[in-house]
Amino acid sequence: MKEKTKKEKAKPQREESEKIKREMKKTIRQESAKTEKENEKEIEEVKEKIEQKKRKKEKEKKKDENIKWFIEVSIMTFILSMVFSYISTNGVSNLSLIPAILILVAVILVGIIFDIIGVAVTVADENEFHAKATKKVKGSKDSIKLIRNAPRVANICADVIGDICGVLSGAISALIAVKIADQFGLNFDLQFLLSALVSALTVGGKALGKNVANSKSTEIVHAVGMLFNKFSRKNDKR
Repeated sequence: MKEKTKKEKAKPQREESEKIKREMKKTIRQESAKTEKENEKEIEEVKEKIEQKKRKKEKEKKKDENIKWFIEVSIMTFILSMVFSYISTNGVSNLSLIPAILILVAVILVGIIFDIIGVAVTVADENEFHAKATKKVKGSKDSIKLIRNAPRVANICADVIGDICGVLSGAISALIAVKIADQFGLNFDLQFLLSALVSALTVGGKALGKNVANSKSTEIVHAVGMLFNKFSRKNDKR
């Protein structure tokens, strides 16, 4: 009887201790879950801060690169404009009328061609050249480089070279107007007429060239890539 009574007394104590253990385990689980959530939150906050710092650094780097590019392009344009203007104006002034007109046409064509290249590089699909690169097609890797640097390539082709050709064509057309007036003994100034004609040819040619660049962008970029490939190979041999 005494043993039975002891067992009956011990039973609620065991139940109570088990209940306490369960509650403790539950509390521990809740606390660990809470701690995990807090840790996850802290990790996310740290990641967000790191990402913000990366973005800030990238923006600063991009800003510095843009400033550097602006300075480089400005200096390059100034030097090239000065050199080509000097060569063309002095060279054309010593030529007869027909060679001078041919040089003017060549300068206009160069401006249009480089404008076409600038547009083609911006609209070309890089994936097409990746497929060609896997087949080891010549010029495909150089074409990919051109597309990846499309803003700079377009800036050099359309803006730098295009503007230089515009300045040169204006200067050459003025010299041709003087030559025509002297050769044919004309009393009125042809400069305004020739300048208007040169502008019309340049703008019309670039408008037509943009349509060609949009429809044949892959072929144009690949052709330029092939040229770069040939030049790079010649330099490697040297």
